Amino acid sequence: MTARLPWERAEGKVQPWHRDRLAAVYVRQSTPAQVADHAESTRLQYGLAERAVTLGWAPSRVLVIDEDLGHSASGADARPGFARLVAEVGLDHVGLVLGIEMSRLARSGREWHQLLELCALSGALLGDLDGVYDPAEHNDRLLLGLKGTISEALCRYRHRASYADLVVMPTTRQELVVVSVAGWGYPA
Repeated sequence: MTARLPWERAEGKVQPWHRDRLAAVYVRQSTPAQVADHAESTRLQYGLAERAVTLGWAPSRVLVIDEDLGHSASGADARPGFARLVAEVGLDHVGLVLGIEMSRLARSGREWHQLLELCALSGALLGDLDGVYDPAEHNDRLLLGLKGTISEALCRYRHRASYADLVVMPTTRQELVVVSVAGWGYPA
């Protein structure tokens, strides 16, 4: 048996009817400074459009939602891109929602779990760098809930740097970056 990358295991979850709908890529950085300082994260977020094509979506069926790029906001009402994403999912227009990390999709646990529920009800899948998830399936829902909770906790502890730029992106280039969280120490 050959080992497969997580996104190569998506074929059982992505059905033809998912591809009849849009694949929505949500692109977000909180401030213009983050857009400038964390260009790799922004580039990889836009690169998820190609991931959707790899999963079988026609390029014309990939919707990139980037209205929130460079805009800081704490609630969904102040983020027109997130509101658009929620509306498209709620109208059953979306078969797959893609984002680099779950905190890019929702800024609070409440928003995240509402999006999960809406995706489960509409049949939309969620995808990130690790794989494709069906929020209507118990195990996927559990994992997505944990990812959202972890992302929310990380958002509270990081203000100047993006988790994607510090940890996720360098490791995809086989570079290891060790980040020390304030308050954590190593025994002498």
